[in-house]
Amino acid sequence: MISVIICSASPDDLLLVKTNIEQTIGVPYEILAFDNGDAQKGICEIYNEGTRAAQYGILCFMHEDIEMVSQRWGEKVIEIFEKNTEFGLVGLAGGGYKSVVPSSWYNADLEVNGEFYCSLIQGFKYSGREEFYDYRNPKNENLSRVACIDGCWMCTRKTIAEKYPFDAQLLRHFHGYDLDFSLSVNQQYQVGVSYEILLKHFSEGNFSEAWLEDTLKVHKKWSHLLPVNTDNLEEKTLKRYERRAFKAFFNRMLDSGMSYKRLRKIIWDSRKSRIFPLRILIKIYLDLQKVRKKRRREGKAY
Repeated sequence: MISVIICSASPDDLLLVKTNIEQTIGVPYEILAFDNGDAQKGICEIYNEGTRAAQYGILCFMHEDIEMVSQRWGEKVIEIFEKNTEFGLVGLAGGGYKSVVPSSWYNADLEVNGEFYCSLIQGFKYSGREEFYDYRNPKNENLSRVACIDGCWMCTRKTIAEKYPFDAQLLRHFHGYDLDFSLSVNQQYQVGVSYEILLKHFSEGNFSEAWLEDTLKVHKKWSHLLPVNTDNLEEKTLKRYERRAFKAFFNRMLDSGMSYKRLRKIIWDSRKSRIFPLRILIKIYLDLQKVRKKRRREGKAY
């Protein structure tokens, strides 16, 4: 039995996903849909309200712009948690390495990176690209352990969501909640990507300024835990590749108008990472100065 929790912004989308759930879930369920079309509450607050109100032991936090493709997917969710008690959170897309450098659940700037785990049909509401089946199963598993997952669809036990609630004080809008929740649950349980459930997600991520601000908050909060390295990358080399990824991040942020002072603060907020002793932190500060000087020579904003 599953409680499906939805933060709704569109009555039409909500009606469609409700019908879809009824036709596909295959187990007793309830839908706890919260009308938030006026955006008066953040998604963390809504999800915590849903957790408190849920009557069943398995919770599914779901966007309303998706369509479940798998039949009787609810049975598979229950089976996953019954057979894999070490797992506390399951989604359909995730990354095997969560970097110290600010990013979503996967950092494309890293030259040596964790794996990309995914099984969903991806649509493109904003760019208009053609949808495709994004299937990446590097270990050929039914359930892969990851560092963190995407939040379009994620399932957990009610007891876990009660123990590790969404951080509604830190995250008051609609971004960062999945990264934060993944890192929170990962303290005691494993986080995974399932390849036995398929959905269609109608929209891609929207990496706005609001997304960046919430992501930076999450990174500051969890700097003592980062990086999360479930793919067991060789940690001796991570400092080098994180430094290079920071350089790419600096250039991108300076292009977007972020100040040099703000970037120095972001470096400082990363100081608790186990792979950044003081000497590495100083080198990253020096890297930022080099980036700034090079941009000045090239006539770019800095």
